[in-house]
Parts: sequence; structure tokens; C-alpha cells
Amino acid sequence: MQASKAGTALPEKKATRSEHEFQDLLRRLELALDASRIGVWEHSIEQDGILWDAQMHRLYETGETCRLVPASLWSNAIHPDDRERAERDFEQAIATRGAYNSQFRIVLPSGEIRHLRSRAHFYVDAEGLPSFIGAEWDVTADVLLNAELARQKVVAEARALALEESNARIEHVADHDYLTGLPNRRLLDKRLAELPADKSITTLGVLHLDLDQFKQINDSHGHAAGDAVLRAAALRITAAIPANGMVARVGGDEFVIVLVNFTDLTELKLITEDLQRRLRKKIRFGQEMLQSGASIGVSWSGDRRARNLLAESDLALYQAKKLGRNRVEFFTRQLQEDLRSKRRLAEELKLGLERGEILPYYQVQLDARTREVIGFEALARWKHPEKGVLAPGIFLKIADEHGLAAEIDAAILKSVLEDRLFWLLRGIAVPRIAVNISASRLADPALLDKLRKLDIPPGVIVFELVETIFLDDSDEKLLDHIGDIKQMGIDIEIDDFGSGHASLIGLVKLRPKRLKIDRQLVTEVVSSAEQRRVVGSIVEIAKALDVEVIAEGIETEAHAVVLAQLGCDGLQGYAFGYPAPAAETDRLFSSTTSGIEKQKTTMGS
Repeated sequence: MQASKAGTALPEKKATRSEHEFQDLLRRLELALDASRIGVWEHSIEQDGILWDAQMHRLYETGETCRLVPASLWSNAIHPDDRERAERDFEQAIATRGAYNSQFRIVLPSGEIRHLRSRAHFYVDAEGLPSFIGAEWDVTADVLLNAELARQKVVAEARALALEESNARIEHVADHDYLTGLPNRRLLDKRLAELPADKSITTLGVLHLDLDQFKQINDSHGHAAGDAVLRAAALRITAAIPANGMVARVGGDEFVIVLVNFTDLTELKLITEDLQRRLRKKIRFGQEMLQSGASIGVSWSGDRRARNLLAESDLALYQAKKLGRNRVEFFTRQLQEDLRSKRRLAEELKLGLERGEILPYYQVQLDARTREVIGFEALARWKHPEKGVLAPGIFLKIADEHGLAAEIDAAILKSVLEDRLFWLLRGIAVPRIAVNISASRLADPALLDKLRKLDIPPGVIVFELVETIFLDDSDEKLLDHIGDIKQMGIDIEIDDFGSGHASLIGLVKLRPKRLKIDRQLVTEVVSSAEQRRVVGSIVEIAKALDVEVIAEGIETEAHAVVLAQLGCDGLQGYAFGYPAPAAETDRLFSSTTSGIEKQKTTMGS
């Protein structure tokens, strides 16, 4: 019995332990599902009802706890836009008796929309009925996060595309001229740097082009007209060059053209001539027809050598403009050497100014009737340490080209004032002294202040306008400037009158103290009645305006007599004295009653 009892009691203990373990496992599973907020459902295919656990009711916020719920409760809760797809997913799983996997939105009783994911597996229950057991959980946070990530991705891609487009625009702007759309100097330099590596290039040419009359168009018609000319020029140049060429705007009215693989120099000349022909055509601007043109410098090579071509074409352009504009000049080695020589001379001239090598030489001016000394003209000379005394024809033009003319004017005026003081201290009565003043110095806004600091006594200094000044076009500011100089007691003279530099209208506007008749009109005054009439007319006009007249370039007594008879007030020329340094005071201030004979002796020495 004992054994029998013992044998019957052992299975009961095992069953109790297994049931406890199973119940414990169920509790753990329920806790895990509750913690993860996963709802469990079971659906028998042959029955309409669905078994929901408590978590399912919480997901759908039904407020109920019953296990068995109608299938319509599920389908009615699904968002109308997702319902058909969700039901189709479940029907497909039933048909294949496979796994069910779907995601859809539900509308809670409060109206809130949540995203749920539902998964289930097909199985046959203990009674042999086909069923699905599955689980659902809320994935709203994941869906919203993914949607935000997708939106951010779209935004990021859009920004990346916009940045790429912006960079492309910036790059284009950096490499192109805003007005004409042509490549600029930056892109031109890139292209020139790439050319040596291009083995397909057999010939290479660079054309440096400058529009003629552009400044005048800008000044007279305004910047809008200038812009119209630049745009028209850009179109015409582009149309004239081959497709494999390149044109760039590198400055205000400067363009550079790069040509490759042209046949020979003849073809290059034809292209250049066509360019000039196109650019000479008038440009319509409103009701106006604007006339321009072009000066072109050309350099070319029979290989890919591009390093020096731009500089060489620039030198050739400089030569074309120097020789009168509206022309084509090709670079040559002689041109390069000439320009180098001029640059060296300009550098020496700068150094000479610093060393005080620019000095005045004085040429006497006589009264036409009494032959007494009435003044001097101070002429610039360069006392070069190696080449000796250089005449102004050697260096003044270079000085003007390199912006040194105003410095020379200032140096001469300073020396003249020092020489004058030296003569006064020796007891010599010094007449007026004329000094040249260039256009650049006359336009200096600080000139008046500089002159005031020199404390120049009234009537002792005369300014000669020696540059090609278009007095007809002088603005009021320039005339006011000259008026202020007159107020300081400095007389104004017009030099080389009759050479075309100054007009009668300009003479009336300026009202100079005196004018000097150009030596070209004086040369034939003895032998030519026509020249005498021209000079006589100039004298009459001057007298009518109360302007004194000096004739320069007098080389003989006959010239002096005729010009005195024509009414000139003063005489100046080699007949009375060559320009001499201040140290030769006795010669400068000697009586010139018999000056012709005296000077012949001096000239002979």
C-alpha cells in the first residue's frame, strides 16, 4: 500500500510543478507583452469573431475587456484610405495559408490617427480549424521619424543641388565678365596656362584689342552708351573669330583674342582685318549712331608657346595706339628692344629726378622794338651722368608716357625760384621767367596748395601750356583752376599757337596774358607773303583780345625785323641766344642791342 501510495503520489507532484512552470511562463509572457505594448489576437477563419487580449483593446482604445470581438471592430477602426489594402493583405494570407504582414493607420475614437504593424502566422488549432495568431504594435513614432528623415533627405538633396547650382553660378561669374558675358582675365589666364599641354595645337596667336574713341563716347554720351558699345563689340568680335578661338574682356575697353590652328600669317591677317572692318561699323544707341574702331596688337607663334604672347601682343597694341590708333601692329623683336630701351630710360629718369639731374636752361626773350631782355623761358635739360646734357626731345615724351611730366615741371619750377633768388642776391634785376606746365600737373587738385607754399611773388613766373589741351572742350573746373592760378599773380601763356593745339574759342575762354606763335609759322615768314598774312592775322586777333604776342624760333635778323613789323611784342630764338644754364649769368643778362653779332660768336664756340 505504502509502495502503492508512493507510486500514485509522484505523478501528481510532477503535474503540479509543470503547471506552475507553465503559469509562470504565461505571466512572464503577459508582462513582456504588456511592457512592449504588443497586443495579441487570434482569428479563426471559419468564425467571424476575433480573440483580443487586453493590450489590443488598449491599442484601439475600445474601453472594453472582452476577449471575443467582432471582425468589424477591426476593419471599421482602420483608416478609410488603408482599409482596402489591409483587408486585401489578410485575404491573401488566408488564400496562401502563409504569413500575414501588414501596416496601416487606425482612427481612434478620439479622432487621433495611429500607425500599427500587424503580423500573424497560419496554424490549425486542436479542433482542426484553420486559424491565424498574430500580434500588433504601435509604430507611429517610427513612421513619423522615418517620414521626417525622408523629408530631411529631400531637403538635404535639394540643398545640395542648390549649392551645386550656386557654385556653378559663382564659378561662372568668377570666370566671366558681367556686362558682355565673355570670359574674363581669370579664365583667359587658365586657358593660356593649358595651351602648352595641348598637343593638337600647331599655331597660336594672341590679339590684344583696344576700342578707339571709347573714352570720348563715355564722356559725351554717358556710361550707358559705353556699355552698349562694349556689348556690340563683344558680339562682333565673337562673330569674327573661328569656333575654336576664344575672346575675353580683360579691362574697360580691352579684349584679348586667342586663336589656334590657323593656316599661316596670311590667314591671321585676314581675321584681323575682318575684325577691324566689323568694329568700324557704327553702333545705334537710341537716336544716336556711335562711331568707334579698334587698335590691335598681334603676336603669334608656330607652336604651343603661349607664355610671352600676351605680353608681346600688349607691346604691339601700345605701338598701334602710339602711331595713331585704328591700326594693326605685329610684334617684332626690334619693337621689344625699343620699348625696353624706353623703359630703361624711364627708370633712369626717375633716378635722375631723385638726384636733381633735371635742370632749367634759360633762353632769352627780347622786346621786339628795343631788343631789351624782357623775360626768359626755362627749358628742361637732363644732366645725365654718362650721356651728358640731354635735350627735352629725348626724355619729355617718355616722361609723359610714364607719368613723370608733373614731377619734371615741379623740379624745374623749384630750380628756377632758387636761381632767381641767387640772381637777386647778386643785385641783378631779373625779368619774368616762363616755365612749362603739363596737362597732368595742371589737373593736379593739390597744385594750388603746392604753389602757395612756394610763396611766389606776383608777376615773376609765367606758366606755358605746352601739352595738347583741347580748350574748346575744357570743363569749367579746369578753367576755374587756371583762374585761381592767375589770381596768385602767375601769368598764363599759350605755347605753339597756330599748330592746332588751341583754337580761337579756347583763346577767348582762357584769356591768357600772351601767346607764342609756333616756330613752323615763323620759319617762312620772310620769304612767304602768305605766312606773313597768317602771322599778321594772329597778331591782330591777339591785340583785339588784349593778348601779347611772342614769336619763337627766330634764327636770323631778317626774321626779327619782319615779325617786329607785323606787331609782335617779343622775340625768342637761336638768333638771340641758345638755352644756357644759370651759371652763365653774364651771357644771359648781357645787352642784346647788337645781340645777333654777339650770339654768332657764342654759337661758334
